[in-house]
Amino acid sequence: MQMSSTHAADTEYLVRQAANSGYQWSSLLAPPAYMAYVVARRGRTSLSLNKVLRATWVGGLGGSVAAGSVAYARYAYSGEDTVRVRRIKAAYNTDALRRNDHATIGGVVVGALTPAILWKRGAALNLILGGFGIGNAFGLLTHYGRAVSGDPAPKIDIALPGAHPEVETPPS
Repeated sequence: MQMSSTHAADTEYLVRQAANSGYQWSSLLAPPAYMAYVVARRGRTSLSLNKVLRATWVGGLGGSVAAGSVAYARYAYSGEDTVRVRRIKAAYNTDALRRNDHATIGGVVVGALTPAILWKRGAALNLILGGFGIGNAFGLLTHYGRAVSGDPAPKIDIALPGAHPEVETPPS
């Protein structure tokens, strides 16, 4: 399928956003799911920090690939105008921007602290990448905690191309 350069750029942007969200949600859900699975199947003695950290970053990677693939299939075969409007909405979505910021900050901080604190407890790769995944999940929870506690992201009104403002009816 031949895409125009703008459609390809819009699709790429939306796929990156979806992959980022997939990583965030999978990093949040993978550790508890893995721990529940291991405890139920093999008992508590089979659970280790190294394995939980590995499950966190592998689960995050899997969620990123899955969400990015679904987004590509969705947007690559959608109309160019539809994808353009969706990209503009995504670019000005302050809630998603703030969620990504919190997740990135949490990932960097915990990704750096995990190996420093737990160096002898696991493989370096699992400590760094797993710490980043857990920090990403903490950032995601921080974002939603702020939104629930009364500090939501500000809304931005944008004029979308091709959208017609509703005509106001004069009072009778």
